[in-house]
Amino acid sequence: MIAKATRALSRRALLATAFPAMAVTIARAQTATPAAAYPDRQVTFIVPFAPAGGTDVLARLLAEQLEQALGAPFVVENRPGAGTVIATNFVVKSPPDGYTIMMDVSSLAIDVTLYKSLPYDPAKDLALVALIARVPFVLVVNPSLQVNSVEDLIKLAKQRPLSYGSGGIGAFHHLAAALFCSMTGIKMTHVPYRGTAPALNDVMGGYIQLMFSDLGPALPLINAGKIRPLAVTTKERFAALPNVPPLADAGVPGFDAAAWQAVAAPAKTPQPVLAKLNSQLNAVMARGDVRTRISDFGMIPVGSGSLDDLRQFFQSEIARWAKVVEEAGIAHSE
Repeated sequence: MIAKATRALSRRALLATAFPAMAVTIARAQTATPAAAYPDRQVTFIVPFAPAGGTDVLARLLAEQLEQALGAPFVVENRPGAGTVIATNFVVKSPPDGYTIMMDVSSLAIDVTLYKSLPYDPAKDLALVALIARVPFVLVVNPSLQVNSVEDLIKLAKQRPLSYGSGGIGAFHHLAAALFCSMTGIKMTHVPYRGTAPALNDVMGGYIQLMFSDLGPALPLINAGKIRPLAVTTKERFAALPNVPPLADAGVPGFDAAAWQAVAAPAKTPQPVLAKLNSQLNAVMARGDVRTRISDFGMIPVGSGSLDDLRQFFQSEIARWAKVVEEAGIAHSE
């Protein structure tokens, strides 16, 4: 009887010690499930602009690659309007489960200072999960303007009034020019348009003298001799314009500015899911064929950095462009 009681106590003691261990194992498995199973259904990939633009084309390339890598559909949905505010507001109010993500652009950092108020706080409500590409801009002038270099342009701007175009107040075209004016001590008149194309049309027509344009729409006009490139905004030259120097080497030391394209998700998305997206997108961006296609879009492929790196990058971009927006006199103007 004593032996039976002893064996029963031993079994109870063994079970008592086993159950907590089993509970820990189950808890760990449940904690790991979101990333391990993700994605097990369709992911909606929001683009804040209309179809066929650079951001849309880039999103569709990434969606295709993510589908192949993760085995679930990534469906691109365009939600244009109010800059990027409509699309961003939709994403930040979506369930933070990784099944609604978006393409984000550098205007996200600019809007913090540009707008009087936003229906969300970009730094708190969104998490960048991958920095995909930098978008170089090129300073172009009407061919009839008697300048052949950045130094010529600066000299001319100090002698007579010049006007520059942009895709709208607070757009990167605008702020690149504002930064250029600030760093060179010149003043020029800003003429905002409803997009890059109409602004480039007026540069060609001579109604305005110059603009900072994203490379994609400007390159065919440059190659046709309809506009003249003076410099690119990045510190490195761009392969499609090997003879066009960086502004930093053409009379504006320290100038280095580019718009950017990133993938973002609601900030409260589980960290394992964010980490999985970060790892997978960085792996996609490491592929030579993907990088070549992005270069063909007129962008500089990036695709590196941890979630912490991206958080710090985003904070630094908010601070950097806040200063430019304030100096341009457009803070809280929208």
